[in-house]
Amino acid sequence: MVRSKVPPTRIPRSIHRFLNRLGPYQALLTLAVPLAIVEPLKLVALFVVGGGHFIAGVLVMICAYAGSLFITERLFVVLKPKLLTLPWFAFAWRWFVTVRDKLVYWLRRTRTRVRKVDPHFS
Repeated sequence: MVRSKVPPTRIPRSIHRFLNRLGPYQALLTLAVPLAIVEPLKLVALFVVGGGHFIAGVLVMICAYAGSLFITERLFVVLKPKLLTLPWFAFAWRWFVTVRDKLVYWLRRTRTRVRKVDPHFS
């Protein structure tokens, strides 16, 4: 399993308690709102860069990725147990984890085989 090497930041207890009291669909909506804001910002950043404003576009892209990493990822970690009570979400999550684990295993195995053939491969 692939684990993040970034230590999780603490979510204030009051917010954590509030999030734990949510039902599964409320948790899904709570996760969907920041995603609906952050993900389109990435496309906006591409349009800004395409419009000739490289620095502004890159700054928007960095902010969008930071928001995705620091807000959405932390929310998902807290809300995942609630989301997994939804049968369709649990099925999709198991499928995703299975595919991800198989891909990581295949990539590691392929890298090992390449190293045996080419010892200079990093």
